[in-house]
Amino acid sequence: MSRIVVVGYRPKPNCDAALAMLMKTHVQRLRDEGLATERQSIVMRAADGTFVEVFEWVSEEAMHVAHTNSNVKKMWDEYAAVCDYVPIADLAEAQQLFSQFMPFDD
Repeated sequence: MSRIVVVGYRPKPNCDAALAMLMKTHVQRLRDEGLATERQSIVMRAADGTFVEVFEWVSEEAMHVAHTNSNVKKMWDEYAAVCDYVPIADLAEAQQLFSQFMPFDD
């Protein structure tokens, strides 16, 4: 069974543009490895600049397999260089009944 996840990526100082570029290819790179579904992902921005992404893994197993996939690990290294992962619960928007984010158009 597939798994839909929501993840936050907070850009490191002076890395906003680099993170934005990675966000444009993230899910397709997972798809290329057979790990993400064809469901359209949603990428948005919090007021503090954090990117928030909603996407679908093909299965829970795929989430675990990603940790042993060399191409995914390389991509995660690229992310680690430009952002910190943050729980969406840490975002001010997540404290609202109807959480509102700004669209990110790739």
